[in-house]
Amino acid sequence: MNSSVVPNSTTTVELKPSYNIPVFLVVAAIPLLLVQPWLGGLLGILGLFLMLQAVSLRFLFTDTAFDLYRGDKLIRRFPYQEWQNWRIFWDKVPILFYFKEINSIHFLPILFDPKTLKSCLEQRCPRI
Repeated sequence: MNSSVVPNSTTTVELKPSYNIPVFLVVAAIPLLLVQPWLGGLLGILGLFLMLQAVSLRFLFTDTAFDLYRGDKLIRRFPYQEWQNWRIFWDKVPILFYFKEINSIHFLPILFDPKTLKSCLEQRCPRI
């Protein structure tokens, strides 16, 4: 009898959205509008854009890849076997997630739960 269960398989984990960065940017833009209107407006627009991304994007860790979805549509799959390195910048206040694949480098703002992100990364792709 053949079993289709892989002994060391992991479950799929969906990262919960985090609105910390977008809310901070929007709140910081309000007083900045009084001093530097164009800079405050730009910062506010960036915050609103990141808020929209946090609402609409889903990040999933599967057995073989880090998947990016918009709604139910898979936008991009990043297979772990192609990862060379990863890092979360500023552990105390995580704002940026970096990972390097064989042929590309990616920087993502932390728009999802950083603790779950770090846990999944350490489990699925230990750092080199």
